[in-house]
Amino acid sequence: MSITTTIRENRTLQGVCWMFVTSFLFVAMTGIVRHLGADIPAVQAAFIRYLIGCFLILPMILRHWPEQMSPRVIKLYSARGLIHGVGVLLWFFAMARIPIAEVTAIGYIAPIFITIGAALFLGETLRIRRILGVVCGFIGALIILRPGFQEINMGQLAQLCAAPLFATSFLIAKKLTDTENPSFIVGMLSLGCTLTLLPGAIYYWRPPTFEELSWLTLAAVFATLGHVTLTKAFQAAPITVTQPLTFLQLVWAAILGMVVFNEALDPFVFTGGFVIIAATTYISHRELQASRKAKRIKEDLSV
Repeated sequence: MSITTTIRENRTLQGVCWMFVTSFLFVAMTGIVRHLGADIPAVQAAFIRYLIGCFLILPMILRHWPEQMSPRVIKLYSARGLIHGVGVLLWFFAMARIPIAEVTAIGYIAPIFITIGAALFLGETLRIRRILGVVCGFIGALIILRPGFQEINMGQLAQLCAAPLFATSFLIAKKLTDTENPSFIVGMLSLGCTLTLLPGAIYYWRPPTFEELSWLTLAAVFATLGHVTLTKAFQAAPITVTQPLTFLQLVWAAILGMVVFNEALDPFVFTGGFVIIAATTYISHRELQASRKAKRIKEDLSV
């Protein structure tokens, strides 16, 4: 059986593949934000990025706009836009002040909240291999951060506060995929974040340069595509399977920071990165084996 056929027939593996694509797209967007730095106010940069994202995905929003949305769905969209918008503002603030790898590593607190939330509110089963994957990934992040050996600054605090907000946003997205179109979910996120960031952008507004607008447009393209692939991953596989794979973003972020921004090559970053890769590889392999075993059992019972 070819790899393409295996992926086509296995929803769990599809979710894993979508998460790999997502990790590259989000790191590309991260590099652009890092390049812009603190020259443009964080809330204005975030607003422009999401405003452009709205225009990029507008055709999909109009195409999939439902005839009627229930009050419950409207509340979920509104809550996600507000929560994610605040998280994005904090993330933009952190990206301009601390290294890319550090921002990414601190963000790995989010999967802890996501895994617990998925079990409590989405009814997903927490198998031991999934728990071990998340825990090992978190240990890898701790190796990189070395808590107690660095002075905590405002950038780190901002990212620490953003992590649980993003976790809540992802859980709401997973819930919405039960009934809503993935492209429409992404479009509503862009719209919600744009409205959330608008007041702050007006207050801190200054005319952006053509170069800044060009980079933010490219960031919007990468980020919008990333949210599409992320939503497809959530739709294809349980969130406790796909979420540990986001740890791979740390490896790409560390390489990007070193090659493009001359950030120091920290051996702890790569030590933690290897731990993370081992954890994500193990959990993906085990989930694929379990899925194949379940399929064989189903085929045997149908004979």
